Amino acid sequence: MKKIGIMGGTFNPIHLGHLMLAENAYDFCKLDEVWFIPSADPPHKTGQPVLAYHHRSRMTELAIEGIPYFVKSDFEAQRQERSYTAETLRLLHEIYPEVEFYFIMGADSLFQIETWYAPEKVMAQARLLVAVRDHHSLEEMQKQIDYLTEKYHASIELMCMPGIDLSSNFIRQRTANHETIRFFVTEQVRDYIIKNGLYKGDETLDEI
Repeated sequence: MKKIGIMGGTFNPIHLGHLMLAENAYDFCKLDEVWFIPSADPPHKTGQPVLAYHHRSRMTELAIEGIPYFVKSDFEAQRQERSYTAETLRLLHEIYPEVEFYFIMGADSLFQIETWYAPEKVMAQARLLVAVRDHHSLEEMQKQIDYLTEKYHASIELMCMPGIDLSSNFIRQRTANHETIRFFVTEQVRDYIIKNGLYKGDETLDEI
């Protein structure tokens, strides 16, 4: 059975932290591929302006260019509906019944997953690969895993990876302040942001 990792997110913009997380998951679970699926209409961003999808999609393509086992998918954009993880996984299973899906997430998401839409469906349809981060102790994370496993019969694996305190919001703020973002994103993404004048406040936004 093919093993596919899912990296979902707004990717506004995609940064090296996302790539490190995906690479660690690929190696840790010996995945066949990791699919990057930018959110077209992220429900957790309701009421906030988000950079237009075509920019976020293109930056994702540029970030993973040349990595044969990283694949960018426009799956959620093609649906033209709210980007709920539970629904995305359900449809992916319908299309690819022979695939075992691994949903890749950071430690914070493990503690927030019950606030997601239909969390029981998320945990029923994918194994969770969770990065261990410095600001959550192993004891704290294991307690949450035991809780979710007992309540939802979830399959959750922890993977250790180097800590990197990096966020898309941090990159947007630095760009707006005319500060360098070199080494926070790939050179291709950095060049795209500069060329298109993104995150300066006057670019095309999707009102989510």
